[in-house]
Amino acid sequence: MRSLFPLVCLAALLGAACSSDPSSSTTSPDVTICEPSATAQPDDQLPNLANIDTAIAALEQQFGGAQQYFEINATARVVNLFVALNDAKVAQPWLWVDGELSSKEGQAASGGTFAAADMDYESDKVLSQIRSKVPEAILESFYVNGNGTGSTLYGVLATAQCGGGLDIVVGPTGAVKSVDPVN
Repeated sequence: MRSLFPLVCLAALLGAACSSDPSSSTTSPDVTICEPSATAQPDDQLPNLANIDTAIAALEQQFGGAQQYFEINATARVVNLFVALNDAKVAQPWLWVDGELSSKEGQAASGGTFAAADMDYESDKVLSQIRSKVPEAILESFYVNGNGTGSTLYGVLATAQCGGGLDIVVGPTGAVKSVDPVN
């Protein structure tokens, strides 16, 4: 006689418990279903893209001219600038918060770089498509990276109200290009 074990295990894949003992009872696992409030994130908690230009201006004034960057990212209050030094062999992190710049020692790095003049995103549109399509998402930060071919890459790191993260690559006007889960 054939065993019922494979059928019981198939049931497990559909949500029931699996057992090789036909006399054991099967139970459904406890499941918590999250129902997000679907309340849009307040504007003052969105990544503040205006701070990017302010932070770049302050940093470039301190350096005495335009710089190359590996990445620039912004949250609602903070801008991180990763300056490419020594022919892009060193990344020096700078932090701009509340109008003040601070830095740490640079570390060995490699990758694509860009200049502030290369950024061409539309700050009034770049977050809007994500907000309209997934209003319950929490947009944690907006980033600009050098893509290694002389261009820039734009993205948003977002979290769901129920947990989990997404890396959403967008175009200059906010068109979603790709979405990848983040652990």
